[in-house]
Amino acid sequence: MSGSLPFRTSAGRTMTTRRWLSVMLLTMTALVLLGGGVGAAALTHTAAVSDRLADRIAPSRTAVGQLDVGLLDQATAVHTYVITGDPALLTPYRGGIDAERATVARLRNLLADEPEALDDLERAGQLADRWRADFAEPLVGSRRAATTPVELAPVVTREAAAFQAARAQLTGLAGRLDRIRDAGRRNLDHARALRDLTFVAILAALLLSSIVSSVLVRTTVLRPLERLGASVRQVAGGDFRHQLRAQGPADIARLTTDVETMRQRVVDALERSQHDRDALEQQAAELRRSNEDLEQFAYVASHDLQEPLRKIASFCQLLERRYADQLDDRARQYIGFAVDGATRMQELIHDLLTFSRIGRVYADLREVDLTEVFAQAESNLSRAVEEAGATVTCDPLPTVQGDPTLLTMLWQNLLGNAVKFRSPDRDPLIRVTATRTPEGWSFAVEDNGIGIDPRYADKIFVIFQRLHPRGTYPGTGIGLAVCKKIVEYHGGTLALDEAYTGGARFRFTLPPAPAVVVPEQPGEPAAEQAATV
Repeated sequence: MSGSLPFRTSAGRTMTTRRWLSVMLLTMTALVLLGGGVGAAALTHTAAVSDRLADRIAPSRTAVGQLDVGLLDQATAVHTYVITGDPALLTPYRGGIDAERATVARLRNLLADEPEALDDLERAGQLADRWRADFAEPLVGSRRAATTPVELAPVVTREAAAFQAARAQLTGLAGRLDRIRDAGRRNLDHARALRDLTFVAILAALLLSSIVSSVLVRTTVLRPLERLGASVRQVAGGDFRHQLRAQGPADIARLTTDVETMRQRVVDALERSQHDRDALEQQAAELRRSNEDLEQFAYVASHDLQEPLRKIASFCQLLERRYADQLDDRARQYIGFAVDGATRMQELIHDLLTFSRIGRVYADLREVDLTEVFAQAESNLSRAVEEAGATVTCDPLPTVQGDPTLLTMLWQNLLGNAVKFRSPDRDPLIRVTATRTPEGWSFAVEDNGIGIDPRYADKIFVIFQRLHPRGTYPGTGIGLAVCKKIVEYHGGTLALDEAYTGGARFRFTLPPAPAVVVPEQPGEPAAEQAATV
C-alpha cells in the first residue's frame, strides 16, 4: 500500500496499531533496561576502581610509610638505650613493635588482592623480625648486662646493615604501591571516561529510538489516519464518487474498508433515491396530467354532461304535459322512469364532482371554530330535523385547523345520515361529543337509529355503496365516502364504532389549531396563546 511501511507479523498479516505501538513500547523498554544495565555496570566499575584506590591502595601506602617510620623509631630507641642505658628509652621500642604488628595485620587485609605487594610485605616483616632477633634484642640484653657502648660498637655496625635491608624492602613495597596507585588512577580516569561515554551512548540511543519511533508512528499510523480523514471530509463535502484506499496498520485498513463500504452503500442509496425521485417526478408529472384530465372531466361533467340530462328531463316533462290526454298509464310510467333516471344521473354527477373537488377546490385551510360550522350545518338541516322530530345535543366544540366549507359538509353529512336512518319506533336522538387527546381532538356522533351491521363497517365508506334499496332511503350512497375523504384530508381518521349497539356511532379525529404567539407588548412579557377551545 502506498503511504505506509509494510510491517507484518510472522503470519504475513499487517500488524495492528495496538500491536505496533506495543512493539515500540517493548523496544523502548528494552533499550531503557539495557542502557540502565550498561550504565549501572559502568558506575559499578568506576566505583570499584575508585574504592580500591581510596580504601586499599592509599591506606596501604600510608601504612607502609608508618611501618618505615616505626622501624626507624625502634632503631633509634635501641641505639639511645645502648648509649645511655636508660630503661625508659625502651618504651618506644616495645610500643613500636606492637604498632608494627597491628599495621602489618591491617596491611594483610588491605593487600589481600595484591599478592606481589603482599609478598613484599611478608619479606619486609621477616627482615624486620630478623633485625630485632639478631641485633636489637641482643644489643638490649648486652646493655642490660652492663656492657659498654664501646664494646657493642661492632655489633651496632653489623646491625645497621640488617636494618637498612629491612628498610630497603619497605621502600620497595612503597614503590610498588606507588606504581599500583598510579595505575589505579589511570584506570579510574579510563573508567570515568568509559562511564561518560556509556551515558552519552545511552542518551543518544534513547534519542535516536525516540526519533525513529516518532517517524514510524507518523508514517505508519498518523499519515494513514490523516489521509483517511481527508478522504472522509472529501466525501462528506459531496464528492461521493471518491474512493477510499485501505492503507496503514491492519485496524486502520479495516476502518478504511468499513468507511469505503459505508460510502458505497450511501452512493447506492443515493442512486436508488435519485432513481426513485426521477420515478416520483415522472409520477408527479403523470398525476398533474391526470389532474388536468380530471379538471377537464369535471368541467365536462358540470356543463356538457348535465345539459343533455336537463334537456331529457325537460322534454320528457313537456311531452307528458302536452300529450297527457293521449298517453296511457304505461306511457306515463315510461316517461316517469326517464325523468327519474335523468334526475338521478344529475345527482350522481353532482355528488361525484363534490367528491373530486375535496382537497382541490376546497383548500382554504385556516383556524375554524367548529361551533360555528356545526351551527351552519344544523341550520342547513333544520327542516329535516324538524320534520323528523329529532333532538340534537352537542358538547362545546374546539377550534381546529381546516377548511370551513369541508367541515360544514362533514357535519351536515353525519347529522343528515343520523336523521335519515332513524328508527320508526322512536324520535331521533343525536348526540355529539368532543374529547381532547394527546394527538388532537376526538369526536363522536351517535344516534338511536336503525344502526349498521359491523360486517359492513368498511363497505359503508366506499363511494356509491348502499346497504338499502334505492327506494327505501333517498341519496346516492356517497355521503360517508365524502366524510371519510374530508377527515383524511385534514389529517384525521373516521370509523364506525362497532361496539355501540344503541344505533350508529361514528368517531373521527382532527388535529388541533397551531399555537399563536402573542407579540410582546412594551412593559409586558411575551405570551403564547393556543387558539383552541
